[in-house]
Amino acid sequence: MERDGEPLSARPAVEAEGLHFLHVTVGSLLATYGWYIVFSCILLYVAFQKLSTRLRALRQRQLDPAAATVEPDIVVKRQEALAAARLKMQEELNAQVEKHKEKRRQLEEEKRRQKIEMWDSMQEGKSYKGSARKPQEGDSPGPSASSVTPKRKSDRKPLRGGGYNPLSGEGGGACSWRPGRRGPSAGG
Repeated sequence: MERDGEPLSARPAVEAEGLHFLHVTVGSLLATYGWYIVFSCILLYVAFQKLSTRLRALRQRQLDPAAATVEPDIVVKRQEALAAARLKMQEELNAQVEKHKEKRRQLEEEKRRQKIEMWDSMQEGKSYKGSARKPQEGDSPGPSASSVTPKRKSDRKPLRGGGYNPLSGEGGGACSWRPGRRGPSAGG
């Protein structure tokens, strides 16, 4: 590396020692505090950007005081628009509340009607569970609930055998499950 036509070895010894000292000092400083320096530089940059935008806005307000004052007509219009929007939202909320109350009232009426039907059927001696599900529409010519005969079970073969349970320990065989001993394991 040459500087101004002189070779590196031709530099004076004091200058070479100064550069070496500077190199060692800066290198050790960066090695020790390098990340702190980087993060502080980034933090200072961000803070400077934020402050500069605020200072520009403040200067702009001070230079133009006429623009900073707000017209009273604009303020009144803005407040009226805000009040109208609030009123509209309140009306929508009230409509939703009325719909919810109506639906709830209908559900309560239906429950009350079903309870009355159940009580009447109990007084007549009929089963109240069948009528609580859905009332039959009109008088159908079909059989009434009290005269219906239960369906006969078909004569099918069961899927499993009747008596064998592998977890019971019965039924013979050498492979029966037994729980392990309680207490500490043996050995030592």
